[in-house]
This record gives sequence, C-alpha cells and structure tokens, in this order.
Amino acid sequence: MFEYAPAPESRDVVDIRPSYGLFVNGEWVDSLGDEREKTINPASEEVLSEFSLASEADVDRAVSAARKAYESVWSQLPGRERAKYLFRIARIIQERSRELAVLESLDNGKPIRESRDVDLPLVAAHFFYYAGWADKLGHAGLGADPRPLGVAAQVIPWNFPLLMLAWKIAPALACGNTVVLKPAETTPLTALAFAEICRQADLPPGVVNIVTGAGATGQALVNHPDVNKVAFTGSTEVGRMIARSVAGSGKKLTLELGGKAANIVFDDAALDQAVEGIVTGIFFNQGHVCCAGSRLLVQESIEAELLEALKRRLSTLRLGDPLDKNTDIGAINSAAQLAKIRSLSEAGEREGAERWSPSCPIPDKGFWFPPTVFTGVAQSHRIAREEIFGPVLSVLTFRTPAEAVEKANNSPFGLSAGVWTEKGSRILWMADKLRAGVVWANTFNRFDPTSPFGGYKESGYGREGGRHGLEAYLDV
Repeated sequence: MFEYAPAPESRDVVDIRPSYGLFVNGEWVDSLGDEREKTINPASEEVLSEFSLASEADVDRAVSAARKAYESVWSQLPGRERAKYLFRIARIIQERSRELAVLESLDNGKPIRESRDVDLPLVAAHFFYYAGWADKLGHAGLGADPRPLGVAAQVIPWNFPLLMLAWKIAPALACGNTVVLKPAETTPLTALAFAEICRQADLPPGVVNIVTGAGATGQALVNHPDVNKVAFTGSTEVGRMIARSVAGSGKKLTLELGGKAANIVFDDAALDQAVEGIVTGIFFNQGHVCCAGSRLLVQESIEAELLEALKRRLSTLRLGDPLDKNTDIGAINSAAQLAKIRSLSEAGEREGAERWSPSCPIPDKGFWFPPTVFTGVAQSHRIAREEIFGPVLSVLTFRTPAEAVEKANNSPFGLSAGVWTEKGSRILWMADKLRAGVVWANTFNRFDPTSPFGGYKESGYGREGGRHGLEAYLDV
C-alpha cells in the first residue's frame, strides 16, 4: 500500500496569546481572583496558553453586564437589527475559518480536515440560520409575540468547542437574550477567539460574555440568581447536578447529555456504504461525540462479512498529527479522558469480549488511543452500557427487527440511532420504535442547523437546532 507524504497545515495563521483574561462587557478584564490554568496541545503536550479561573465575583460582574445589555440595548432592538449582527458574525467566521480551524485542532486534538470541513462550515451555518429567524419569531409556531427570557448561562463541552458555542449563542441572540458562556477548561481558545469576533462585529458590550474556568466557575454561573436560562452540554452526571440545583428556581433548562447510540445494520444494507457509516459513526472526532454510534448491532447472517470489511477499512485509517491533512484519527483530548477510555476497554476484556485494533504506531508524546473493536459483547457488559467517549466500538448481533429494537432501546441513554437497510418501510418502522431523539437512515453523524437535536432518558431534554431550538430561549 502506498504511503501519504505529510501535508501539515501551517500554524502561522493563528496568534495565540501567552495569557488570557475574561471577556466581560465587551472588554478584556483581569480576573478578581489569582487562579490560572494552562491549556495544552493534546497531540504534543505543549503548553499553548494560560487562562483565568473565573471566581464567583467574576461571574457576578459578567451576569451584571449581560443583564444591563439585555435591558438597555439587546431586547429593545428589532429582530431585523439583531439579525444584522448575527449575519456579520457569520461572515467573519467564514473569513477567519482557516485560523479558527487550526486553533480548534491545536487546542482540541481533532484532525484539521474535520475542523476545516465539518466544524467551521456548521458554525457559520448556525449563525446564518438563526439570523434569518431573528425577525420572524412570531411565525415560529410559538405564539404571535414570543418574548426573550433575559440572561442565558451556557456551559459547553470540549469535544466540539466552537460548534457547541454556535449551537447555544446563535439562537439565544436571535431571540433577544444576552449570554454568559463558560467553555470547557481543556479547550477555551476558540471561545476566546470568538470574543474577538464579537468585538470585530461591533456587537454591543455585554451581549456576549466569556468566562473561563473549571467546575466551580460553571456552578457559580448556573446558580446565579439573575440568570433566566441555563443550557448545558456535557456528562449525564453533571447534568443531574445542574437539574437538581435549578429545580424550583424558575430558570428554563435544556440539557444535552451522554449517549450510547445503536448503529443497526440489516442484511440487505449496502455493505460498503454501511462500513463507511460505521467508521463515521464512532471514529469521527476520536469518538468524542455524544451521539457516536458506539454500539454496532449487525444482523447475525452478515456479521462475519461485515466485520471483515470493517477491519479492512480500519487498517487504512491514519492516526497522528491533527494538523496533517491526511490524518483520520487525532489525539484524545486529555490525559483524564485517555485514562477513562483505557479503563473501560480493560473492563471489556475482563468481562470476556474480544478486542481488536489495526496495526497502528502511536506517537511518543501526547494522548493517543487506536481505533478499537470489541466482538462477543453482551448487553450486560460495561462497554455496551456506559459511554466511553472514545474510538471504541462494541459489536452485538440480532436476528429480527424486533430484537434489534429491543437491544437498541435497552440502554439508559436515548440520544441517537442509525438504521441501514434498503427498505424504506423498515426505516420508518424502526424510527417509530427506537427511543432516540435523532434517527439517521443510511447515514450517521449528519448535522444541519435547520434540524432539531436532543435526546430522551439520561441523554437529557429539550432541543437545540432548527425551529425547535428557538423555544428554549423564548417565554412561550
């Protein structure tokens, strides 16, 4: 097999400051506390920058700035005027997309092809889409005159830092709310770059505020008494704590939490297409995807043929430098996440599942885990029930559509699912029976700003994206 020559993307397009403060009321300000943290490149363990851990007092002044901007400026603007700012932000994101893609890959570890070709186009698309809604809220089916809520507290994860920011900030601003956002502590750099984009777009001061920090900062933000809306994407454990903390407070809440999606392949599926969908479903973004197709349910009669094709395809994946345009599998985001992936994989072996990975040289520095497939998996195994959030696929079999549905739904999660078959009637029947917020047919991990996204059970509640995503930010 031929080898690809290295094709690295240049780092020269990004200018990373050695240190960052907080973005409050349209300005960079120093934290009122002294605590700081470093953010590193997970592919090399190189320190990229350091940032402030916002204190409770910092959160208070950010919320105060958002409240003032909401009452005096943003909620008073007609929708068409808010739309102009959102359109401007979307255009600036497009203009700076190469810079933002490189920054995302450096800070997160994902391959540059994914940052460049998936994340950034979707980020801009979300701002364009919700800009179009800003002056049409009365036609969204939520009442003739829906009103904004006020100040939105938003806490986002590290797997899609800039895309999750867009999912939350774009609809909030379109509806007339102001925002205080906390990025994940391992990936703050693109959120801090977005603060500069807000200034470049002449967004009124206080409409968007960015406070960096860890769990204590997020807790202070969620619990702040002057916050009207909380939006969180992250782990189910933290989501439970947030739900308990805001209960009875009157705050509107949306939670997008964990997943353990079933990717179901029937014996009449186009095999090569299904294999590509399986790879996209679990190995995209190193499996750091809440809706990843981490459980492969394959019809028993084609298991051997499908696994042979899948292993052959996995042997062609390239693991390495996230800035190399040839890379398919980048770095695991952090040492802590790598330890969790290793622990659950070892549990899979102890419980009797058979582990396989392609021959895959691992770099000496950084956090890496090869694409891994487990066969002989039982429904009771931890790797079939717990969210691994890494490039690990558990393979189970079924005989009938009813058995496939039963096994797919036998999970505490309900975020997404995939169905591979040539029969349209079977797709519709399966989609009706599967207890999942999103069901993909003959594809996987496809996203569009016009389509709602969210889950059932321990995967959270509420919807983001599409017309449905407006409701979370309106008083209806």
